[in-house]
Amino acid sequence: MLKNRRDIVIVGGGPAGMMAGLLFARSGLKVAVLEKHADFLRDFRGDTVHPSTLDVFHQLGMLNDLLELPHSRVNEASIHIAGRQMKAVDFRHLPVTAPYIAMMPQWDLLDFIAARAKQYPGFALHMETEAVGLLYDQAERVCGVETRDGERLEAKLVIAADGRRSVLRDKAELPLRNIGAPMDVFWFRVDKPRGYGGDVFGTVQAGRFMVMIDRRDYYQCAFVFNKGQADAVRAAGLEAFRAGLRSLVPDLSEAFNQLTSWDQVKMLEVALDRLERWHRPGLLAIGDAAHAMSPIGGVGINVAIQDAVTAANILAGPMKSGEDPDPLLERVYARRITPVRRMQALQKLAQDRVIAPLLRRTKPITKPFMALRLLNSMPWLRRLPGRVIGLGFGREAIQSPEIPTSPK
Repeated sequence: MLKNRRDIVIVGGGPAGMMAGLLFARSGLKVAVLEKHADFLRDFRGDTVHPSTLDVFHQLGMLNDLLELPHSRVNEASIHIAGRQMKAVDFRHLPVTAPYIAMMPQWDLLDFIAARAKQYPGFALHMETEAVGLLYDQAERVCGVETRDGERLEAKLVIAADGRRSVLRDKAELPLRNIGAPMDVFWFRVDKPRGYGGDVFGTVQAGRFMVMIDRRDYYQCAFVFNKGQADAVRAAGLEAFRAGLRSLVPDLSEAFNQLTSWDQVKMLEVALDRLERWHRPGLLAIGDAAHAMSPIGGVGINVAIQDAVTAANILAGPMKSGEDPDPLLERVYARRITPVRRMQALQKLAQDRVIAPLLRRTKPITKPFMALRLLNSMPWLRRLPGRVIGLGFGREAIQSPEIPTSPK
């Protein structure tokens, strides 16, 4: 039963919600995080932990423990195109402790954050608890949430971190701007053949594009296709789908035979949108609930984590001192909206100028595009996309206060 009033109720146990829960509890506030599922085990959630997020864990003194979890590291990224492997991105020179992307299952990351957050006495994680509505006081200020089981949990502040299909942002009638995306993605995995490896991050042909994430003993694959064409791809049959994959990556032809059912292929409906206002009295939206990012660059988790850091920096100390959080909510939005707009502008540029024309293309690609040739031939130039993807915009240092943890 959720009986005690909390300082903060966070709805959503994804990266933004869990990191916010950790940081606010670390500051001595009473925090409840509500996660509607029984565990964090979700296949094909984003698994890219970028240098900016690794740096947050470094600031918390948790990086070494985090990196004890099973993971692989991406120091550079390449694209296979027109029979050539072109180096495109280099993270190795970033000015952070961990200048690489750590590829780890998101459920491991979330379990790790939860375990650290539970060391603080004010933190509570409620699994299988789905928030379906908002509570309002007599002044029409949000003052808590109602769960599917009919529980009413009051709080000084509700944080909506419940994803790109956020129930709470709809209930709060926050204005949403849809920027749009020209593609959707099929996610699947195939075991790596023995001895097969390399740093290929993407492979491109006319009308076809696939990202391959090396997960040590298997590849997590993202097959990109024109938005709205999922049913047509399925209707063509699984063998036609496998044949297309073999033409993209002939070296893995046998591996693609592991796909024996469409149940192994998960659909991601790509969205690119953002709220034009992230708050109303008593409520703040962060992460995907405030801005759905395209999978381009894999930056979604990391932008969401920065939202959580900013929210705690601005709100935790004053709330611990008993201040009203409402006047401060606009400051969170004002600090985060420019970095979000910049990253989404770059993603839209890539969608409109690269992804969409590539998916429409029927003429074979006979040589790598000029931009790839430049990146491949100039190692120093690869550091620029490495910095944008790895660190993003508006990177924050943790400034929220800290109380001692409970004994383990």
